[in-house]
Amino acid sequence: MDGKMCGIVGLFLKDKGLQPLLGRMTADMLGTMTDRGPDSAGIAIYGGGSTETVKFSLRAEDGYDFAALATQMRDALNVALDVRRHDTHAVFIVPAAYGEAAALWLHDVPGVDVFAQGHRIELYKEVGLPRSVAQRFGIGDMTGTHAVGHTRMATESAVTTCGAHPFSTGMDQCLVHNGSLSNHAGLRRMLKREGIRITTENDSEVAAGYLSLRMRQGLSLGDALKSSLNDLDGFFTFVVGTENGFAVLRDPVACKPAVMAETDQYVAFGSEYRALAGLPGIKQARVWEPEPATVYFWEHQ
Repeated sequence: MDGKMCGIVGLFLKDKGLQPLLGRMTADMLGTMTDRGPDSAGIAIYGGGSTETVKFSLRAEDGYDFAALATQMRDALNVALDVRRHDTHAVFIVPAAYGEAAALWLHDVPGVDVFAQGHRIELYKEVGLPRSVAQRFGIGDMTGTHAVGHTRMATESAVTTCGAHPFSTGMDQCLVHNGSLSNHAGLRRMLKREGIRITTENDSEVAAGYLSLRMRQGLSLGDALKSSLNDLDGFFTFVVGTENGFAVLRDPVACKPAVMAETDQYVAFGSEYRALAGLPGIKQARVWEPEPATVYFWEHQ
């Protein structure tokens, strides 16, 4: 039933000494999963940041003038703005007090997609093979505490950059998904009525939006994931990133493959063990298959 559909990786570092290697390790893990879904790929990195600033991960067509956009935004909002360009993407960083105004302004810019916003998250995705996508954005040089990645075989929507994973629908929150939801159309309509921004036909963005809504309603991430077991109809493996945490959930049937490993240095997830095989100390790791309908969660304090 798996059908080699999509590959997921996740890496949560306990050892601060590994943080400079986060991007390289995650990119290597995802590259190993290429044949599970070679049409598009993406990685969300949780790196440096502050509660005093908000980062926006933006994407536009090749050659887009992000410098001109930054000038327009500074003039429109009278805001100090830092810009970091990465190929077809750019990260705009504004003072947290301007976060809401910046989000509203950016969402109205034609030709620019806002892939994520938060204090720490940076999200990069494009059509192409995982190693190529990682290389064009310099993922291997990025540092941080945790990351999630996905390589996609499109089954529910077209092969586009916007349809690639991860999906982020809340501050510092992102989700990658292997599987298929059957009730995503009705959920999408409900989420839009509740003010959750959904921009694609991908069922995985609906799953991300569902978690964002439940957390907005006051649930913890763990409780939001538990409620998804009743409200999301289909089969799925989710790996979720938050500002300080990393979570895994499989549906009650758990037909999609998944393996985890934990050492004193890290927790890692892969759709197959070969994604984990190159990690340091993997031979001494505790390796297991996550149980169905069970939330696994780790968090930095």
